[in-house]
Amino acid sequence: MRRNHVLFNIYFKCLLLLPLGLKAQHSHKIDSMLVLLKTENEDTNKVNTLIRLAFSFYARNPDTTILLAQQAITLSERLNWKKGEALGYNNSGIGYYRKGDFPKALDYYQNALKVNKDIGNKQEQAKNLGNIGLIYNEQADYPKALDNYLKALKIDEDIGNKQGQAVILGNIGLIYAVRADYPKALDYLFKSLKMYEAIGDKIGQASNLGNIGIIYKNQANYPKALDYYLKALKINEGIGSKQGQANNLSNIGVIYQEQGNYLKALDYCLKALKIAEDIGDKQGQAINLSNIGIFYTNTGKFEESEKYLNKAISIDSSIGEQNDLRECEESLSTLYDTTGRYKQALYWYKKAMILKDTLFNIDKDKALTRKELTFKFERQADSAKAAQDKKDAVAASDKKKQDVLTASVSAGLMLVLAFSVLLFNRFRITQRQKVLIEQQKNVVEKQKEEVEKKNIVIESQKRLVEEKNKDILDSITYAKRLQDAILPPVSLIQKYFPESFVLYKPKDIVAGDFYWLERVGDTILVAACDCTGHGVPGALVSVVCSNALNRAVKEFHITEPGKILDKVRELVLETFDKSEGNIQDGMDISLLAISGVNAPSLSWSGAYNPLWVASNGKISELEGDKQPIGKSDNPKPFTTHTLTLNPLSGSRGAVYLFTDGFADQFGGPKGKKYKYKALQEKLSAISHRPLAEQKAELEIDFENWKGALEQTDDVCVIGIRI
Repeated sequence: MRRNHVLFNIYFKCLLLLPLGLKAQHSHKIDSMLVLLKTENEDTNKVNTLIRLAFSFYARNPDTTILLAQQAITLSERLNWKKGEALGYNNSGIGYYRKGDFPKALDYYQNALKVNKDIGNKQEQAKNLGNIGLIYNEQADYPKALDNYLKALKIDEDIGNKQGQAVILGNIGLIYAVRADYPKALDYLFKSLKMYEAIGDKIGQASNLGNIGIIYKNQANYPKALDYYLKALKINEGIGSKQGQANNLSNIGVIYQEQGNYLKALDYCLKALKIAEDIGDKQGQAINLSNIGIFYTNTGKFEESEKYLNKAISIDSSIGEQNDLRECEESLSTLYDTTGRYKQALYWYKKAMILKDTLFNIDKDKALTRKELTFKFERQADSAKAAQDKKDAVAASDKKKQDVLTASVSAGLMLVLAFSVLLFNRFRITQRQKVLIEQQKNVVEKQKEEVEKKNIVIESQKRLVEEKNKDILDSITYAKRLQDAILPPVSLIQKYFPESFVLYKPKDIVAGDFYWLERVGDTILVAACDCTGHGVPGALVSVVCSNALNRAVKEFHITEPGKILDKVRELVLETFDKSEGNIQDGMDISLLAISGVNAPSLSWSGAYNPLWVASNGKISELEGDKQPIGKSDNPKPFTTHTLTLNPLSGSRGAVYLFTDGFADQFGGPKGKKYKYKALQEKLSAISHRPLAEQKAELEIDFENWKGALEQTDDVCVIGIRI
């Protein structure tokens, strides 16, 4: 079964996503709040209703949570009510966290923290810091997670917030569990459990009982682990927590798997998967899909195993859950090794090890230790300050006694002064020598000061350059998030084309290549696009071209590929003509339209880029028009090609859309280009295999060819089984 520290993160959500002091609403309370919302005035009371209502929907409909939280932010800004703003940001973060969109969740939590710092709301600051720590934990950045948890814990201790302390102690325990430091993890978890029992928090008790069970499971103490899981399940059933029940059922399945009772293990995991799907828990779905896939590997049902593991990898990749993804990759490698597919096994094993090195390197271990020592030092410093204050009071009393003693000694010094006159002459000689030495010393000191001033200037310039570089890198990284927004989710492509793949490898952080998908009625349009350049310039052109594609289809209602490209060229030129400069940038594209189900009808058009059609192990090519989407000397209307693929000899055809990045990659023994002929031969040889395997094979071939050389250009290859 999947390693248990992955399952900790499920409990993590139950621990921290509940805002402190706010409980889930019953359905009749939700109805009453909806009625109240329609009648309330536009004031702070309405903001509070929006916040409570937003949280009521977070478990079953996070999109509704986000919508209501955004309304609360807008109204709070209009009322200039900072507290309401902060609550709206926090609930927006909860909604995005629930959807698995960790970058957006982090942005909203940080906005909430900033506002709460401005208004001095300590309790909410602690809650925001804890939620930020949760995001970093989900992204496997454990030092940052621990740093935010410790800051939150200090605030909660200062203000006496027992609920907040219980949450953070449990979450810190989970970090040590991930590091396999089980004694320390149990210490924190039992402290947290004791606090939850004292304040009567059933949700917190259930979460800690489940996490303690996982610790005992990792120590192979299965009876004790099962005992704690069942205690947690009983509480979650009593309070109606679907999320908690799913977690407990999944973990009980792990125990039965370890004991070799595979049928019982599968039964519990399927129950947990059903609940996770019902409540929209992406991470829970991925974990149970992986566990079921491993079960099928153990029982020899390899085809089923591969299907479930690939689904788990797809979900983990989409939500950025790196640690879970690593374990899925290891499981898939084991499956391929078991079935004699050693090349694929090696590929997935390498991917898992690269990710493992990223997650668990020595620097992160050191950083964890530094964060904990810093926290202990700050607490000891507070005690030391109190001791110093006491010491200062004693010193003041001693000073009075010292003054009396000084007066007595002064009389004796007068006698010494008389004797000192005799030594004065000798002193004058010594003083002259000292003055000479001081002058020489002053010269040296002055030179030293000049050197230090120059060093300060150099250091200042160095910091300025570093800050500018960081600002530029941050801007480009943020630009990547904006560019990612124009790409259709891989899950959407797989929804329309279950047998498909997208191999997308930007050369830099942002790319000039992009892929595009849109559905109009029963027609699905899909394209592989290559804009002029790569990096930031290419990314800017890609935004213009993507927008033109969307407008051609949605605004002008065009579905014929050739006419779409005509309109896209017109819109791109219209955009660039607004500039005073002579902009020659544009786009090469391969655009495919697929209509129908039983006997799909295909139409296609291309600007420079071709379309490859695979049937019965052979690949034929449709050539694109030799003109770009952009300025050209003699522009002509783009040609629309029509073809129909029917099953032949029990097999199904496939189509491939691509940019020039793969074929233009330098590498191999002589450092030459890969070339289109080699790519066509490769695809022809593997076209009969499942699309997921084709993608893996292409990635391996690309990396082996590239070797130690730099990637030449952005790469985009799309394969679809028709």
